[in-house]
Amino acid sequence: MQGEMTQQPREHGLYLKLFSRSYDSSKIDWGHLTFTNADLLKLLVPLMLEQLLASLMGMADTMMVSRVGSAAISAVSLADSINILVIQAFAALATGGTIICSQYIGSHDTERANKAAEQITLTCFTISLLLALICFAGRIPMLHLIFGSVEPEVMSKAITYFALTSVSFPFLALYQAGAAFYRAGGNSRFPMTVSIISNVLNIVGNTIFIFLFHWGVAGAALSTLLSRIFCAVVIFWFLRKPRQVIVIRRYLVRPDWSLIWKILAIGVPSGIENSMFQFGKLAIQSSVSTLGTASIAAQAMAAIMENVNGVGACGVGIGLMTVTGQCLGAGRKEEAKYYILKHMDIGEIVMIVSCLFAFAITKPVTWLAGMETFSADLCFYMVSWITLVKPIVWIPAFMIAYGMRAAGDVKFSMILSSCTMWLCRVLMTTVLIRVFGFGPIAVWIGMFSDWTVRGIIFLFRYSSMKWLNHHVI
Repeated sequence: MQGEMTQQPREHGLYLKLFSRSYDSSKIDWGHLTFTNADLLKLLVPLMLEQLLASLMGMADTMMVSRVGSAAISAVSLADSINILVIQAFAALATGGTIICSQYIGSHDTERANKAAEQITLTCFTISLLLALICFAGRIPMLHLIFGSVEPEVMSKAITYFALTSVSFPFLALYQAGAAFYRAGGNSRFPMTVSIISNVLNIVGNTIFIFLFHWGVAGAALSTLLSRIFCAVVIFWFLRKPRQVIVIRRYLVRPDWSLIWKILAIGVPSGIENSMFQFGKLAIQSSVSTLGTASIAAQAMAAIMENVNGVGACGVGIGLMTVTGQCLGAGRKEEAKYYILKHMDIGEIVMIVSCLFAFAITKPVTWLAGMETFSADLCFYMVSWITLVKPIVWIPAFMIAYGMRAAGDVKFSMILSSCTMWLCRVLMTTVLIRVFGFGPIAVWIGMFSDWTVRGIIFLFRYSSMKWLNHHVI
């Protein structure tokens, strides 16, 4: 650290006040912080905008598919339950890449950061190609095994949609890896730009393929495939240019197993955590699928609205991994503790605003989507409860985990999240629907209990500081 120690700036955040004694402010050079407020804005605002706009585009995509009919939106919802499971696996690998590269960058070892990026690219492409082949070849038995009780028309459309979207997996994985390299270096604006253009192209493609060519769910899937190809090509084309911290010029590289194991040591537990989360959602979706097409459609739209009100805070969490990673790479542990609390306060503000925004647009969205009255009313009822509960319990349940992953504390998060998912969310939802005859609101009752328990335990984990007893690089 350089310069003289300066006085700590006055902070007004809830979590910074409650846990102000969890970090030693006398060991922080407040005049030379790793990230100033201006740096945080440059990093977080594009991330939040990217996540929000992508979510809104996804909502617009769903609204377009909804115009084809309840069977179409139900089919997309069922297929996407599996798609998201695979996508989360790629996101976990990208998370490992972000953390390792950011720690190398924080320690001013750009050569190792670039080598790590090459190995991450190789790993992501190999795994995604294998998953794409498995999902494409096994799409019919896979969908019948999980959702065998749905109506034949819904199943037929789900098979078509899943076939085309599975082909897009390698391109999506490459984009997520490439975007992680930019973010690790503190540049979140360029991935945001690529994502926005891609999402606009996706909406244009939907308009052409669904409404002009009348290809239904096949048109929606084709548009998704083409937009993901665009993302992967553009992001890696620009990674060849020496304009950023990480530059990739070689794609055919010899595997460096020691580096790959470091990537997997973070990526695999995160992937298992995400996979358990998605497997739990599949188990929940299996129960929801017994409630009929109208309830499936209502739950699908409510899930989209919940995604809209959470993506801004997720963007803050993604930024926190870069910030924490660079702090720990530079050996600034007290700053890492401080930034976790600061990001929790930022995330809380973002969560409240985005929840109110999603609540305000729910009725207009269901109307524009042409949803049946019963489905629209049921969706609004569920979103009302989400708006009330989510700002209270979501931040401690998820934001702390982003910082802990950046420190290499991934196993604790994996075990805790998997346990609360199955013991609270899945078990409660299944019992409420199949035994007590609840509607899809049971999904959210189970989710609220999961978030609450998880958040309480994570707060104790943060206070214990055991998450700092790990080494990534």
